[in-house]
Amino acid sequence: MEYRTVGKTGINASVIGLGGESLVEPPAKEVEDIIAAALDRGVNIIDVFMPGREVRGKIGRAVKGRRDKVLIQGHIGSTDIHEQNDVSRDLATCKKYFESLLTDLGTDYIDFGLFFFVDTPDDFSKVFEGGLLDYALTLKRKGVIRALGASCHNSETARRIVETGLVDLIMFSINPAFDMTPAESDIYELLDDAKLKQNFDFHIERSRASLYRLCAEREVGITVMKTLCAGKLLSADLTPFSGPMTVGQCIHYALTRPAVVSALIGCKTREEVLEALRYLDMSDEERDYSSVIEHYQGDFRGNCMYCNHCLPCPARIDVAAVSKYLDIASVTQGRVASSVVQHYKALDKHGSDCIACGSCEKRCPFSVPVISNMRRANAVFGL
Repeated sequence: MEYRTVGKTGINASVIGLGGESLVEPPAKEVEDIIAAALDRGVNIIDVFMPGREVRGKIGRAVKGRRDKVLIQGHIGSTDIHEQNDVSRDLATCKKYFESLLTDLGTDYIDFGLFFFVDTPDDFSKVFEGGLLDYALTLKRKGVIRALGASCHNSETARRIVETGLVDLIMFSINPAFDMTPAESDIYELLDDAKLKQNFDFHIERSRASLYRLCAEREVGITVMKTLCAGKLLSADLTPFSGPMTVGQCIHYALTRPAVVSALIGCKTREEVLEALRYLDMSDEERDYSSVIEHYQGDFRGNCMYCNHCLPCPARIDVAAVSKYLDIASVTQGRVASSVVQHYKALDKHGSDCIACGSCEKRCPFSVPVISNMRRANAVFGL
């Protein structure tokens, strides 16, 4: 395993980590196998943003006896309503869920305490100009959290967070599709590898390039979410590039951005953990992503990342699940497999239950036309 230091903290994190959201569905025994496979091979960082007590309990039991070997990213402000993810800026609510996180994980400290989902100016104001900041700084002084950060999808807001001088790290969504939407400034500024400079010519969105440089200058580490773009970069049908990337190429892209410490990969099986860790043994040629992404095929905004940041839904629709089955149906060009239809029908709520309130689209960090997608799902699946 390779390790990098998280900003100025002196804490070393593995370059490949685990995204905890993928551990929601597998049973406890499988979660233990997944985490053991990672820890046994040197992975030492796990993100746990999910508010559900069941999944946090599974993770807590899986790391029991090995807590000192694991760096946990825990979030302040991640809550749930009717078992759906939500975000809160209410101090009492945030305290309740954070204290519950400690209990569920069976620990008395969190290594990286992150303000959850700080994307808009309003989010920034409520977090950094209110009682939440004081609460987090108190936790840090007491050693309940070792380092302070925030999760964010918006580069301009992330810049404001870094410029406060109060955070040690940012959890940010990074992959080549996001970085090239839209293309404005030359990525040569960010890469020192002469081979890459010779082999391709593509562009990175200016504010994202500026954010990565700022983090490097201020010694603020970046942990990466959406490394695989919800698996879409691995699909020949869904990628915006000339062909599918490998898991290793996606990881390498993230790790070659300035200030990036760790690429967090969602793994639902032990085999997926091993596939991600194969990156460490890959040759330079296997890691090289240039030939794939040099031909960018367009804007990637509007693509669902299945993150469910759009929740809670008043109609209690699992938007990510509906979107995922809709994407699968789109790839099959109308010849929808019976298994996909069955999975869709098994959902508690469907696209037809959408009331078009628009709250999802306001929350979505990736500009997904959720209401339109729900209508399409209803037309495709007939429910």
